[in-house]
Amino acid sequence: MTDMDTSIDMAGGQFLTFVSGGELYAVEINRVSEIIEISQLTRVPKTPEFIRGVINLRGGVVPVIDLTAKLGNGLSDITKRSCVVLVSVDQADGIQTLGLLVDEVHEIIDIGPADIKPPPVLGDQADTGFIQAMAQVGQLFIILLQVSEVLTHHEIRQAEAIREQLAGETSALES
Repeated sequence: MTDMDTSIDMAGGQFLTFVSGGELYAVEINRVSEIIEISQLTRVPKTPEFIRGVINLRGGVVPVIDLTAKLGNGLSDITKRSCVVLVSVDQADGIQTLGLLVDEVHEIIDIGPADIKPPPVLGDQADTGFIQAMAQVGQLFIILLQVSEVLTHHEIRQAEAIREQLAGETSALES
């Protein structure tokens, strides 16, 4: 966990809120590079179901993760409100951009330190490592995602390998 990941525990900050699988989530706004409409997703054979495919973003290949599927709630239905939130994930060898397929983006909100609560303790059987904290804003509970933990390190490496492979195929075709 980086200093950036723990900074919200005390200071709060600005968060992008969105819905995925009927749940309200948020990520630190400084992790979000852009929000885009769903373009043509290219499915990559022999990848986990939650990796919905890749998109071409200004000549680069970006893996798109179906957040609903990754969190165990089945594949997302793609609707006119669905979009891809591009987030930065810290890696040992730098920062990787991943797309999170979400059902609907809401807004950017300020969450104060008094509104942030530690993640729930649900026992050893529940994988809650992706929850950075919980926030209560009015009557709403918002799950604050720790984007670096939504995917395991193996899954992030797998997404990066897909990106590199497809980027290499694209440059070979252009030669």
